[in-house]
Amino acid sequence: MNHETSRDLYDRALSVLPGGVNSSVRATQPYPAFIERGDGGHVIDADGNRYIDYVMGYGPLLLGHDLPESVRAAIQSSMSDGPMYGAPTEIEVELAEFVARHVPSVEMLRFVNSGTEATVSAVRLARGYTGREKIVVMQGGYHGAQESTLVAGDAENARSSSPGVPQTFAEHTIPVPFNDSEAIEDVFETHGEEIAAVLTEPLLGNTAGVPPVEGYHEFLRELCDESGALLIFDEVMTGFRVGGLQCAQGKLGVTPDLTTFAKIIGGGFPAGAVGGPAEIVESFTPAGDVFQSGTFSGHPVAMAAGLETLRYAAENDVYDHVNRLGETLRTGIADIVSDRAPGYTILGTDSMFKLVFTRDGATDTDEACIAGYRQSPDSECFDHCPKTGADVESAETDRWDRLFRPAMKEKGIFLTANQLESQFVSDAHTDEDVEQTLEAYKEFFE
Repeated sequence: MNHETSRDLYDRALSVLPGGVNSSVRATQPYPAFIERGDGGHVIDADGNRYIDYVMGYGPLLLGHDLPESVRAAIQSSMSDGPMYGAPTEIEVELAEFVARHVPSVEMLRFVNSGTEATVSAVRLARGYTGREKIVVMQGGYHGAQESTLVAGDAENARSSSPGVPQTFAEHTIPVPFNDSEAIEDVFETHGEEIAAVLTEPLLGNTAGVPPVEGYHEFLRELCDESGALLIFDEVMTGFRVGGLQCAQGKLGVTPDLTTFAKIIGGGFPAGAVGGPAEIVESFTPAGDVFQSGTFSGHPVAMAAGLETLRYAAENDVYDHVNRLGETLRTGIADIVSDRAPGYTILGTDSMFKLVFTRDGATDTDEACIAGYRQSPDSECFDHCPKTGADVESAETDRWDRLFRPAMKEKGIFLTANQLESQFVSDAHTDEDVEQTLEAYKEFFE
């Protein structure tokens, strides 16, 4: 493949954008592919190279790049009426009603503009509602570029994970290992009356999709109920992807107090939301005293895109299609690596998938950790499947960055930038796309 135009664009970008990109995860080596356009389940770069796309905008594009006519028409109609107004519109009410009908925990929403803004607002709301300050987060979880969760370390030695984040923020944030019930129970025994909320993803989407151990989220629910803390599910990634329209919480059967959304809720446009019972969400101004506001919140074009995307998914066999392809990819990759690279791990569920270069995964395909909403201690693969973000971060990440992703790119497969980010199937992907992808994986390991 020729990549001269992308290289030249990257050279120009380095002069005007820090690191040549506008999101650090896009900075692949030696330089990223600059995308010119999308086509169904594919993208075409500035040099005309065509790839099967499993980045899918890092999750928002449930329907792929070619939007159905109904979605496209709704977006065009909203744009023709005017870009935005700084005033309420009917479409934001309709989208809120749709979400409240389908997501078990949601009665009321406040729309924002991104996943980061949603989690920032949810943390502030939890603190304001409970009158407490401490937030418990999962090591290896990700909740956007916000000060309260850019925290590393452990419960006893929390520290800010980025320059520019004052250490005082880390003093109010308690990181614990995902899936470690004893660790979080100890935290609640010590700090229970100070904890405003536990903030967790249903699965660790930014560390390859590590699933919860059976009973873990139920245990979090019990701890929060006993202490008066709120349980916040960050469904920015899993919302309307894992578990379909009921989201991951519906599939897991665990009801959080607050839920954050983004990605699919905006149908590929910038949008996010915080949802939950009216009693809690009405603590936001102007109904309550917890300040939250935004010029672009409830942007009519994003609301139209999100609503029509979800309507289309509800009225067609979108989830059956994407979940079937996701399962085919996970099992197919598991078969390939069990024969050629035993010890590697396949994670993901529904329409998410990721190959992780673990060092001590299952060596038998019958024991491989290839999917599931939960990890069962009764499963033969239980001891081999990653439990925490650290389990994924200790994998052979350089192998992914330096060898695997670039090789797959040359074979026409566009994967996420690093070992940690999940990958996604869209409704526009086909069985032929999956067959070609599995053949590329097979060729790499030969």
